[in-house]
Amino acid sequence: MPTKPQLPERSSRTTGGPTALDGLLVVDFTRVVAGPACTQTLADFGAHVIKIENPDGGDDTRAYEHAEIGGESAAYLSLNRNKRGIALDLTLPEAREIALDLIRKADVVVENFSSGVMKKFGLDYEAVAPLNPRLVYCSISAYGRTGPFASRPGFDPITQAESGFMSLNGFADGPAVRTGPPIVDMATGMSACNAILLALLARDRLGRGQHVEVEVALFDVAMGMTGFYGMAYLINGENPGRFGNSPSGSPTVGVYEASDGPLYIACANDRLYRRLVVEVLNRPDLITDPQFATRKARSQNKELLRAAIAEVFASDTLENWMAKMKLANIPVGYLRTVEEGFNAPEARERHRLSRIPHRTAEWVPNIEPPIAMSLTGPIDPVAAPLLGEHTEQVLRDTLGCDERRISAFTQKGVFGSGKPSTSV
Repeated sequence: MPTKPQLPERSSRTTGGPTALDGLLVVDFTRVVAGPACTQTLADFGAHVIKIENPDGGDDTRAYEHAEIGGESAAYLSLNRNKRGIALDLTLPEAREIALDLIRKADVVVENFSSGVMKKFGLDYEAVAPLNPRLVYCSISAYGRTGPFASRPGFDPITQAESGFMSLNGFADGPAVRTGPPIVDMATGMSACNAILLALLARDRLGRGQHVEVEVALFDVAMGMTGFYGMAYLINGENPGRFGNSPSGSPTVGVYEASDGPLYIACANDRLYRRLVVEVLNRPDLITDPQFATRKARSQNKELLRAAIAEVFASDTLENWMAKMKLANIPVGYLRTVEEGFNAPEARERHRLSRIPHRTAEWVPNIEPPIAMSLTGPIDPVAAPLLGEHTEQVLRDTLGCDERRISAFTQKGVFGSGKPSTSV
């Protein structure tokens, strides 16, 4: 039976401590993965992120089916922490005027609509830059905003497939395999966040903002993520294949089975290889034998070497091998499931998991940001907003709207069919 880890209540950070992005106003038109991942990082470190959603269903991830709690999906909750949510029907001129008012005050705008959507609404960079010359405007797309592919829709697995990235994943005798998590989306979100921070630094020097555009395209990120495999192809012209769990076919990198479970080792150089076969496996012949004496020889005879190593590992238990390899300082890890990883001592001791309050679910799980800083750490986490949860609050506090004006917007359907939500 599955065992979920105990989720402690999240302890508060130092009261009044500084945050890296305090005072930064971000208007977030993004949805799904890459854009929300970007703006969540900004929000985690103190930016005031206002997430704008269509009142008819909102962010697509709200309907994703992995799991839900309190009427909210796991996908949506995982990507929208620390944001304030408002609902605007941008097909209405009054809603677009609210969006423009927010953009006038903003430091950053982030959008990942299909090409042409922001222009149709009069919210594209060319339209809004004159209203706010210091604005950093980040567009995230599949193939960039210019050129012959700008209008093509694209998603993480499509760009994994088309860039060559997917061809590197899987086993040599099987088909190309997409990564489980949407790794290109996540990496694009990180790249977009980096680009925004670079543009903000440049703004301090130049006195004006800019459009961060073509460089934040899923295809470009996916191609960059081919890494040294892509570089090797450009050098030698040889199309790289798939190597399963052993990059470049290295026999001492990958999964092996102990008598009672799997482990993963990464002995990628001669020094580590020698320690493995002499100190741990007690097989010095795997060095003295000319078939295995050099890295090149081991690569040429990798199947023979893997069989010899596998035979030794199968002779003892996982814990005994782990103890021996840790004593010899060999890079080794348990091959865990998500359940095992989230219940592991590393997750517990590093305080990776907690629970935080939620308006409809009482509390929801929280995975801590992976970035830690001694002075300007992440803010105390607030769960992802309900659809339109902060609409009235943002209009009142950020734009100075009074109740009469908010009521007029409501009657015109600016916030959808219902009254704007009020946070509690």
